Amino acid sequence: MADLIEMAVDSIRVHMPTHQHVVILKEKEAERYLPIWIGIHEANAIALKITGITPERPITHDLLVNVLGAVEVTVHRVVVTSLSNEVFYARISASQNGRDLDIDARPSDAIAVAVRVGAPIFVAGEVLDKAGVLPENEKEGEEGAAETSEEDDEKLAIFREMINQMDLPDLGDQPRAPES
Repeated sequence: MADLIEMAVDSIRVHMPTHQHVVILKEKEAERYLPIWIGIHEANAIALKITGITPERPITHDLLVNVLGAVEVTVHRVVVTSLSNEVFYARISASQNGRDLDIDARPSDAIAVAVRVGAPIFVAGEVLDKAGVLPENEKEGEEGAAETSEEDDEKLAIFREMINQMDLPDLGDQPRAPES
């Protein structure tokens, strides 16, 4: 995969009308965001780690990381590789005793593992082109910015509505997982 863009977890949000959770990834070198709908348990797993809260007992993703460590698997990175029929797909790139491992995973689980081990998170360029969004004020404020297409306007409207209906503060000032 040649065109990979490094991302960071920006926030975890709750869409209030549906009570569904969303992880918001932000491009590290730009202002593009990627919202991914995830389950409540994965949302809690990611949020616990990036806010620095340690549960009394290991939760499922902690257990997975502990097992990986016990069998000497090193996680190098996670990649959101594709988007098909509104479903995101991800891979965990790891190694064990010099052998490369490429593990299929849901993006939410891959991200929960990445924040625990400090592995970088990447998104395939084509996925970000399909589902990534720019904040409206960024597009309007850029000199010489190209006019947005109808498809871009639709993506932005959906993202704007989703964000406006969410009820969690962003995690801007919270401690984040260590970067590698």
